[in-house]
Amino acid sequence: MGQHPPASAEPGDPGPSTSVSHGHGPVGRWWQLPWLFPTLPFWWESRRSMLFDVLVALGYTAAVVLFTVPRDHPFGVPEPAFYAVAVLMGLALIGRRRRPASLCAAAVLATPVLLQVSPLPFFLYALAAYGRRRHLAMLTGAAVLTLAALFFLPARTGLLPSYALIFFVAGPVLLGLYAGARRAVVENLRERAERLEREQSLLRRQARTEERTRIAREMHDVVAHRVSLMVIHSGALEVGAADGERAAEAGRLIGDIGRQALDELREVLSVLRLDEDEEAAPRAPQPTVDDLTPLVEQSRSTGMRIELVCSGPRRPLAQATRHTVHRLVQEALTNVHKHAGNAATRIELRYGPDALRVAVDNEMPAGPVTVGLPSGGNGLVGLRERITLQGGVFEAGPRPEGGFRVAAELPMKEEAP
Repeated sequence: MGQHPPASAEPGDPGPSTSVSHGHGPVGRWWQLPWLFPTLPFWWESRRSMLFDVLVALGYTAAVVLFTVPRDHPFGVPEPAFYAVAVLMGLALIGRRRRPASLCAAAVLATPVLLQVSPLPFFLYALAAYGRRRHLAMLTGAAVLTLAALFFLPARTGLLPSYALIFFVAGPVLLGLYAGARRAVVENLRERAERLEREQSLLRRQARTEERTRIAREMHDVVAHRVSLMVIHSGALEVGAADGERAAEAGRLIGDIGRQALDELREVLSVLRLDEDEEAAPRAPQPTVDDLTPLVEQSRSTGMRIELVCSGPRRPLAQATRHTVHRLVQEALTNVHKHAGNAATRIELRYGPDALRVAVDNEMPAGPVTVGLPSGGNGLVGLRERITLQGGVFEAGPRPEGGFRVAAELPMKEEAP
């Protein structure tokens, strides 16, 4: 007979127990006696299931031995044989979940010996609840034929009451089928709940990863541009140290830019200080396309020649698009500071009917760039990701006539009211 997965008929049973090893051999739950039988395949799912089966087995065995006197057995079975079969079948009730088909077949064979005290109903119930339908059909038929033979056998009429088929067969089988179906539904619900929990965990992990990526991108945009300007102004401060007015102006600009960088960096890092159960505090307004003029003026203050051109009728843009345009111009100016020094730069914003095109073109530097600024190579990659997520097109590369171009085309999506 095939083995079947263990199950419990009682609602609320916990899941299968798992063994834990701490380097001292197999360790399990105390009722599984792992120190006594380390390889014995216990099949109970819970303490309650084990306790229930043991109590049923002991109760049946005690009841038959104490209260049944097999006098004048119709088939001439001696008392020692009767009690031996009763004890064996009673103890077999402990394994009815593990081997329901084999033990049910044994109970059918023992029914002519035990008659009215046969444990056949217990085994039919276990077979219906935990066994295979093919075995259930065959052994139910065998049980019906055995009981019918005992009931209608000539000269043996009255060995079993008229309701024996209902009590011994129909009732246990129907109850077992109900218990098996209910257990299957509960297991499916448990598996579905566990699967949903795993999916929610994956979604939370994905959200945290996306948030970390966003924070890293924002930190790059904030720190790279501001610090680049500070380094350039500090170089100008060293060169013009003899000119007190110029040195004072450069020092003031460095202080302003540093404070702006700290404010924006503090806003980005504040997300990391929030607990999971806390609601996010209202964020400060992010720089948008309307803040391009101050951004350009800061770069002009370093001596860079910048031309800002806007063409086409201006239209309201979605907040994400406005923020992306500012970040694109900021990253492009940062790259000019790093790689082209004070090369002439042209910023063009062209509003079209369906899209906004932004282009930042810089010429070749007039001489070698003396200010060495570190470059991580992630700024343009982050810009491409940001613009692609918004359905736009991004391009960056050298121009045929010399210099470099950073451009993007963003769809015109008006912000929802």
